[in-house]
Amino acid sequence: MKTQITHSKNEVRRSNPLLNRQSAIGNRQLEPSEASETSHHELLKKVRRIEIKTRHAVNDVFAGRYHSTFKGRGMEFDEVREYFPGDDIRAIDWNVTARTGVPHIKKFVEEREMTVMLMVDISGSNDFGSTPQLKRDLAAEVAAMLAFSATRNNDRIGLILFSDQVEKYIPPRKGPRHVLRIIKEVLTHKPEHNGTDAAPALDFLNHTTTRKAVTFLISDFIFPTNCERPLKITARRHDLIAVAIGDRHERAWPKAGVVEWRDPENGATFLVDTSSNAARRELFLAQEQRTDDLHKNLHKAGVDVIELFAGEPYDRAFIKFFKQRGSRR
Repeated sequence: MKTQITHSKNEVRRSNPLLNRQSAIGNRQLEPSEASETSHHELLKKVRRIEIKTRHAVNDVFAGRYHSTFKGRGMEFDEVREYFPGDDIRAIDWNVTARTGVPHIKKFVEEREMTVMLMVDISGSNDFGSTPQLKRDLAAEVAAMLAFSATRNNDRIGLILFSDQVEKYIPPRKGPRHVLRIIKEVLTHKPEHNGTDAAPALDFLNHTTTRKAVTFLISDFIFPTNCERPLKITARRHDLIAVAIGDRHERAWPKAGVVEWRDPENGATFLVDTSSNAARRELFLAQEQRTDDLHKNLHKAGVDVIELFAGEPYDRAFIKFFKQRGSRR
């Protein structure tokens, strides 16, 4: 028996008629306008569920942790004033002092407002899931959690959606309505390209965001090329954190007989006998090697990584990351 399965670069998803986008009420086919209204209503409910869930996580789980980890990216100039006994002589502004003949110092204040950029991979490989939650759904949820955390910290939040090119750019802004727009775009934006390459998106970030930003790169990191160099460049300019999205069945394949795999990013198809222990072990080892290579490349580039899996809680992974960051301060 042959089962058709869609996959993306070593990924599997069993074809299911329930996943089709066709809708019906009873035995009557919906008219296009009705289907559109139903789809819009379902989207609003999905966005609302994510909003409620992530707000709860922000308020109850991540309260204070985000702020203490990203509480200020440095000092910014405030004013020049006259020197008073007890002031730090290292702050003396010698140009103003020479011009006025009176000692003056530069006063700085902590720069509290940050820019947070979310870079989210929406290529074909993210439309996969062995649980009710697809990798793309998890990416949207994580993006929402980070966006609400940034909003609570009075930070600006921006979005870059990418495949093998930049698909959508939303400039950084503040506010709950802006966060809801970001969630909606991550869930619904249809990419023009199915391939994956983070390099163009990283280059775009470096050219459009001149000030240092806390940047979360949310992706399954299934790239056809090595992105070590653009990652290094970006990590030098910004505080870059990788959020690696995965699915447990990408490593542990079920026995499903002979299956036909289709790569949604390039359309290639081939058959694999998943009942073969040797075949499943080969696939497992290939995925393990890919993961090891990813972690090594990110470490070389100076990028922290948070590893998450669809259908599983992500709070512990972020709490661990916040603690590790806090210990370095």
